[in-house]
Amino acid sequence: MKKKIVVLSGAGISAESGISTFRDSDGLWENYDVQEVASIDGWYRNPDLMTKFYNERRAQLEHTEPNEAHKLVAALEEYCKVVVVTQNIDDLHERGGSHHIIHLHGEATKACSENGKKFVQDIGYRPIANDEKAPDGGRLRPFIVWFGEAVPLMEDAVREIETADIVIIIGTSLNVYPAAGLLYYAPNNADIYVIDPKDVQPISRNVHFIKEKATVGMRKLFDLLTK
Repeated sequence: MKKKIVVLSGAGISAESGISTFRDSDGLWENYDVQEVASIDGWYRNPDLMTKFYNERRAQLEHTEPNEAHKLVAALEEYCKVVVVTQNIDDLHERGGSHHIIHLHGEATKACSENGKKFVQDIGYRPIANDEKAPDGGRLRPFIVWFGEAVPLMEDAVREIETADIVIIIGTSLNVYPAAGLLYYAPNNADIYVIDPKDVQPISRNVHFIKEKATVGMRKLFDLLTK
């Protein structure tokens, strides 16, 4: 039976593709205040700004390509059962070839009704108009889980990691809850690998650290797991 790998990925895996990390500096994201463009309160205050911001992210994503780290995660499927649990809203894991992906924080290429995460539709990379409506009559909004909202796929992610043989943490410091707590659902005998060029806060488990950027670290780990 193939071993099961659960990959917990964050902004760092997409940074080498040219996508800015969520908090580059001073609470700013592409020169926007994070609280203004990534919280449900921000939507209530200024939905036009939020719509504009995610239209820009979608347009950027259309011209962005998956990097070797995304592709190597997908290549592991030849050897193991692989589930990707990502905090990213981009579609680079999909385009990199992965087949089982849980997007904890939503997907930039989808939209839903502002009346709730319903009437979800795939919009690709096109912009959302300010006056665009969902089928229920509510304003169409980005299908993103913002600060202040529940994370509906968290239970799915927990179920996957509870049965993991190997956990790979790549591109995320796991500082933002509830995603930060996922690691602790892994079985005690699971092998855990952390790929990060920076010093990561100590994790109270037996963890293997690979202090490299995502592409280099993932190549090293791929060779280790498949040799």
